[in-house]
Amino acid sequence: MTMGKRTQRRRPELAAFLRSRRARVTPADVGMPPGLRRRTPGLRREEVAQLSGVGVTWYTWLEQGRSINASPQVLDAVARTLRLDPAEREHLYRLAEVPFEPVPEGLTRRISPEVQGIVDALEPMLATVYNARYDVLATNAAYRDLFLVPETLATGVPNVLWTLFTLPEEVCPLVHREKELPLMVATLRSSYGRHVGEQAWEEYIRGLSAASPWFAELWASGEVVPPGPRVKVFRHTAVGEMRMTSQSLSIDGMPECRIVVYTPEDEETRAKIAVLRERRERLWPPGTEGLEAAGRN
Repeated sequence: MTMGKRTQRRRPELAAFLRSRRARVTPADVGMPPGLRRRTPGLRREEVAQLSGVGVTWYTWLEQGRSINASPQVLDAVARTLRLDPAEREHLYRLAEVPFEPVPEGLTRRISPEVQGIVDALEPMLATVYNARYDVLATNAAYRDLFLVPETLATGVPNVLWTLFTLPEEVCPLVHREKELPLMVATLRSSYGRHVGEQAWEEYIRGLSAASPWFAELWASGEVVPPGPRVKVFRHTAVGEMRMTSQSLSIDGMPECRIVVYTPEDEETRAKIAVLRERRERLWPPGTEGLEAAGRN
């Protein structure tokens, strides 16, 4: 489909989308009196224009799907007036053919009980939830058996990269760090491109660069790779080395977050996971405090 035909298809979609969003916002929602003889179920066009700080004619043409130029600042103002959520805001940008920039609202820090339930149900497979910066948002017990040991908990930072780059190699749970950590940093950079200039991200990069010269060197290399399945080797003082494949699953309603599941590559690893589970149940029976409770929100 040519660019002109795509534009022709988008304009009616844009018009219908704006009308539907306008219809669901009432005057009371935006602190306006309802007025008399209101024929529209939501805001009028002139009210959206007034609240967004744009001309009535310009907004009317936008809602009619006419070929007009729209800046990100104006679209953001319209999005705020119409109370668009992040997904709707992105949809508005796409339909208006304006380059989309995510709102720098910070990183997702919390998960719902439903997502935690899914992560827990994946046991005996190891499962966790990461955001785009490798912050650990949720874990299941099998994950905690392997990774949340005293050495990693002592770092005091619930972030995978921070832990792996600041732990001494002899107690780091990741084997073959020289191969794996450059890939993880390159994956981080692929996410960073959507957050350049955001304070939380810039402070994180500066802090980890100061804590780990090796991270600083890898970051300066500029390598970029997307997330993907990997075969990784881990170790635990109680059972030795374990080979597992990591697989990422996206989560509806949590942009840039993923459930990462580690599945055993061989029967030996599967048996070692079972040993760690038995060890946990012996050391921390249900209802007691300990590593069993660590890592939950």
